[in-house]
Amino acid sequence: MTDTIDTKTDALIPEVAAHLVDALNLDESPAEIDPDAPLFGDGLGLDSIDVLEIALVVSKRYGLNLRSDDERNEQIFASLRSLCRFIAEHRTK
Repeated sequence: MTDTIDTKTDALIPEVAAHLVDALNLDESPAEIDPDAPLFGDGLGLDSIDVLEIALVVSKRYGLNLRSDDERNEQIFASLRSLCRFIAEHRTK
């Protein structure tokens, strides 16, 4: 099952990167986003407001219910790859 999740995760990376660029009006192109770089701090440099935007886009597009009080949020939003992995494991759309 891990291979399937890894394959789905890898397939989602360009799509989710494009959603991030569009939703957050980033200067980078989707291809320039390192899937393993941190989304926050020294990585892409996003902040807590950006996470709300990302959560909204992901919820609408993939049918997920992301909650601000979820203890996994730091792990889910650690990188583009971790976000895509979460989507691959839990999407309903």
